[in-house]
Amino acid sequence: MAIEIKVPPLGESLVDAVVGQWLKSEGEDVSRGETVLELETDKVNLDVTAEDDGVLQAIQKQEGDTVTVGEVLGLIEAGAGGGGSNGATAEADAPVAEAPKEAPEKAPEPAPAPVAAAPAEAPTEDASGRAAPAVRRMAEEHGIDLGQVQGSGAGGRITRDDLVAHLAAQRGQAPSPAPAATPSQAPASGEPAPAASGEQRPDEERVRLSRRRQTIAKRLVEAQQTAAMLTTFNEVDMTAVMEIRGRRKESFKETYGVGLGFMSFFTKAVVGALKAFPEVNSEMDGDELILKKHYDIGIAVGTDQGLVVPVVRDADRKSFADIEKDIKNLATRARDGKLTLPELAGGTFTITNGGVYGSLLSTPILNVPQVGILGMHNIQQRPVAVDGEIEIRPMMYIALSYDHRVVDGATSVQFLVKIKQLLEDPETLLLEG
Repeated sequence: MAIEIKVPPLGESLVDAVVGQWLKSEGEDVSRGETVLELETDKVNLDVTAEDDGVLQAIQKQEGDTVTVGEVLGLIEAGAGGGGSNGATAEADAPVAEAPKEAPEKAPEPAPAPVAAAPAEAPTEDASGRAAPAVRRMAEEHGIDLGQVQGSGAGGRITRDDLVAHLAAQRGQAPSPAPAATPSQAPASGEPAPAASGEQRPDEERVRLSRRRQTIAKRLVEAQQTAAMLTTFNEVDMTAVMEIRGRRKESFKETYGVGLGFMSFFTKAVVGALKAFPEVNSEMDGDELILKKHYDIGIAVGTDQGLVVPVVRDADRKSFADIEKDIKNLATRARDGKLTLPELAGGTFTITNGGVYGSLLSTPILNVPQVGILGMHNIQQRPVAVDGEIEIRPMMYIALSYDHRVVDGATSVQFLVKIKQLLEDPETLLLEG
């Protein structure tokens, strides 16, 4: 009995996904609960698991295909994995088993020639039978002779990984002899031959963008095309914050089990500024403005697959320790690919920290439909004037990008000044943050 592998529910507001990587090839054993493939959505990657033991009978959607909820991705032949593999092997061997029956009719007299020819033909026929249709198609596309590929699957079956390894080994070898080029055609030693117009050079690689990267690109362009985005800057003297962290970090970690970082200070400062300037904590809906009375702060996290912005809920009601715990948990889950859709939805304002990568100054792009985003940057020791004296202080540039349709220039400047004041006098964060 064949079991259909279907696209599971993707979550609210998501209608389709892209087939990412198949972790199993046709003909391979699968176990119940084992991840068979990954689906890429706009926000998170989803694992699709097998519902029963068996053999992956057919792959119906290839990597890069767009699929919707309930659509069939492939088929699993139910039953014990070993039985499924043996069945596939028996099927592949069937033509060979029938050969002796036909041989007497076509060649009643034994002759040395057919016996000698059989070994030469056997590898091609046998290799084709040991490879699933998708693997054979891949071999044809790359001009690979399956008879030259060593199979690592059950019964010597050739898997997709075997082809990839074989192809990589070929590329690592010296190129096959080619017709001698005329002196005018021969490239200079050590230089790749120039590709014709529109053709890809041999030292170039074409890589499909992940669904998340496509969504990031789309949303960033949308933000610049739909919002009247501007950026204003200020700088913060981080002396007081760093002094508190230096005094409290050990006892803070012993008490709460998490380190005292800069993000909790900035989150509290942002909440205080949003309370003072509520239009920055809003979004546009047609000709109306929705003012948010809750403070769900998105914290941008860089991952191998792109930027994600998980949300710290009700940041105004949380202590420094609660905020630090939330940020640590969300950042870890983001980098492990474990975030859920609700953890990414509904933020009212975003903070992004380019300083962790060494950025000195930048202009962050809005996370639409939000109308404001704060950019943090690297802390540098710089000379500044303090009470008429030149002192070396740890300084950070901060940037506020905002939608000028909603936020006036004066408001944006005052918003940053408020954050600066709260951070340079951290005790006020307990009162206003």
